[in-house]
Amino acid sequence: MRRHPEMAVLFVVFLMSIPLVTIAGAGQSKEVQPGPIPTQISSAKKVFIGYAGESQPVEPDSLFTGGSQRAYDEFYAGMKSAGKYELVGTPADADLLFEVGLTAPKSGAGATDPSVFGKIPYDPQFQLVIRDPKTNALLWAFIEHVQWAILQGNRDKNFELALARLENDVQGLAARAVANADAKP
Repeated sequence: MRRHPEMAVLFVVFLMSIPLVTIAGAGQSKEVQPGPIPTQISSAKKVFIGYAGESQPVEPDSLFTGGSQRAYDEFYAGMKSAGKYELVGTPADADLLFEVGLTAPKSGAGATDPSVFGKIPYDPQFQLVIRDPKTNALLWAFIEHVQWAILQGNRDKNFELALARLENDVQGLAARAVANADAKP
């Protein structure tokens, strides 16, 4: 049996080129069309904001100053000043229900020993759920993490920044929903 070294070289080159073709094809992602936004969000005029509570670790001092309803109070004030929605006092009068809350679950290795420098003992996060008042169906949800800080003043500043991002999330969704509704024939 006669060996052909040039055939072996060609075969090896062929095998090596297969991953390159696959990788080149994988790099070209197709454009994904955005999914639809529920029509209730684009047509809503009135919103009821409910308080979904706060879950912070039980300590002598809270992670954030301002009391347990600070997240609700500041989110309500931010939505009112934005002027996009009329805020109503009962769910029955609303086109959308917003449920805002704050949780601070323990996080990673630092959770068991908060004295470990550089570890993040908690992962504070705002949660906003948007529901349909007629069916109570979940329409949309947002989670914004509050960047951890050791000093109280920095934690409070990060609280404000995360809450502002949450308000911007709502405004952006509303704008996108209206643009999508206007684009439909």
